[in-house]
Amino acid sequence: MKIAVLDAQGAGLGQTIIKKIRKEISLDVYITALGTNAIATSNMVRAGANVGISGENAICSFCMTNKIDSVIGPIGMICSGGINGEITPVIAKSIFNMDCTKYIIPLQKHGIYIPGTRNLQIKDIIEEIVLDIKSNMS
Repeated sequence: MKIAVLDAQGAGLGQTIIKKIRKEISLDVYITALGTNAIATSNMVRAGANVGISGENAICSFCMTNKIDSVIGPIGMICSGGINGEITPVIAKSIFNMDCTKYIIPLQKHGIYIPGTRNLQIKDIIEEIVLDIKSNMS
């Protein structure tokens, strides 16, 4: 199974996701870290990603040329200007157009509120994502 994890800034969320996947699924999954900057990518690779890709051009190229099973990231990954402006319109469109499952983590930032997510903690959302990935591996 091939998974991409997208994050920006210092990739705190991306690192948490990758560590949880490695703990729960281990080496049965190939993880590509998609970082909008080199620091984010480096932190995700240190967390256990197999490979890291940095920057707009590289992320968009990856999205257009690779077949993956799923991409995981905060809701900002499909919003132009998301993640404090680090998601460009081209990145958002490339992620959105990928033919895979998109696991969207509904962070309540930038005036985006998704009803029904109010009481969910990030760790519970990540746990649900990992359980779904496991069930799709069979």
